Amino acid sequence: MQTATEDERKYDVPDGFALPDLTGAAGAEGLGEAETHELDATYFDTDDLRLARHKRTLRRRSGGTDAGWHLKTPGDGSARTEHRLPLTEGDEVPAELVAEVRTIVRTRPLRPVARLRTRRVEAPLCDADGRTLALLAQDEVTAGTDDGEQRWQELEVELVDGGPEVLEAVEGLLLAAGATPAAGPSKLARALGDRLAASRGTSKKKINPVVAYAREQREAIEAQDPAVRAGDAEGVHKMRVATRRLRSTLKTFRGSFDQERAEVVKGELKWLAGCLGEVRDGQVLSHKLVAAAEDFPEVAAQVRERLDADVTRGRQALTGALDSERYLALLDAIDELVDEPGPGDRDARRRAGKVLAKADRLLDEATADGVDAELHEARKKFKQARYAVEVFSAGAGKPGKRLVDALTALQDVLGAHQDSVVAREVLREVARTAPDAFPYGILHARQEQVGERTLEDLPAATRAARKKNLRAWLG
Repeated sequence: MQTATEDERKYDVPDGFALPDLTGAAGAEGLGEAETHELDATYFDTDDLRLARHKRTLRRRSGGTDAGWHLKTPGDGSARTEHRLPLTEGDEVPAELVAEVRTIVRTRPLRPVARLRTRRVEAPLCDADGRTLALLAQDEVTAGTDDGEQRWQELEVELVDGGPEVLEAVEGLLLAAGATPAAGPSKLARALGDRLAASRGTSKKKINPVVAYAREQREAIEAQDPAVRAGDAEGVHKMRVATRRLRSTLKTFRGSFDQERAEVVKGELKWLAGCLGEVRDGQVLSHKLVAAAEDFPEVAAQVRERLDADVTRGRQALTGALDSERYLALLDAIDELVDEPGPGDRDARRRAGKVLAKADRLLDEATADGVDAELHEARKKFKQARYAVEVFSAGAGKPGKRLVDALTALQDVLGAHQDSVVAREVLREVARTAPDAFPYGILHARQEQVGERTLEDLPAATRAARKKNLRAWLG
């Protein structure tokens, strides 16, 4: 499968619209020879238009210079990423493209929802050296859906070798000639019209911050799915954080969600986070321990081999999890939970304050006892408190942001200490089968020192996170 980035702008044009002279637009010498193409595209989606609602378009198109299967996904700004496969017979969507949208469509079948036939007159906009800065396409579109047939004209300008300034310059000339920015994001959206608007919902009801935060985590889980499947370490990290945030939110703000559904989702999120953790923890620990063992190359190699094996097994298990019906059922359950929340909780902000107070108590007890396991429990509670504070921090202005920053710094100190604890456990395990345990003992002692040094930063981080002016807004 090929991928490409498209950066284009679309315009609505009246009947009889004539292209203006584009000479001089960001160094352009004018339009080259035009070509005419007859395009025939069938668009696929679920009955409830899940792809369109998630700003994806999936089509099978014949004619033109890029006939084939195309899946367009959101990119940065006006750019979009297009996944391409060769043209096949029939209307069966290729498995590779189904995999790309599996977290969106889940188990729902894909079927044709629209057919667009387009007569396209396409011309290159070139500079003095003959480079194609952009392609201009004048389209006469006939769109057929279950609701009938529509006709319209539009204009597309797609960058090729030019920069953003080309789009800006061309747009100014087109608008002056009578073109207007396209009313919709795509031909498909225009063809589906009211049906797409209805599927997206039109409720103007204000969403409370807890539910909004939960929905953000749901979207983050879905957004990172392709990166996780591709083996991207950062994608694994971001999806894991989103699962933790959502699970923590359901735990802290029980009154904001249907409790029976929430309990099921929390358990399944714990399962998913565990699968992600099997990969992520090994990656992070391998990086830190191998760097710490640079004085002992053989030890570094043995540690790397052990942790790489753990990560490999974790990736296999994670791939199986993401391909499972259980994962798809979890995504459906999250949708039901966050799209149909409970009546709301007027004391939600105060609950965030209560979680933070409990974290304070656990940390005080842990530091008094000097027990690693207790410090780890305090760290987990501060993570829950930070996520709870994040729900309302934007509305609290600078104090909210500063409190989140302070809690993050405190959590980082406790996290660094816990990393040293886990590193010692790994060193002990690998040392059991090593021919010479002496260097492992040295590294173990060094990790003890790392843990002690990190705790030296704990008092200052604790004081910073407990400043009254940062917490007053919690009530």
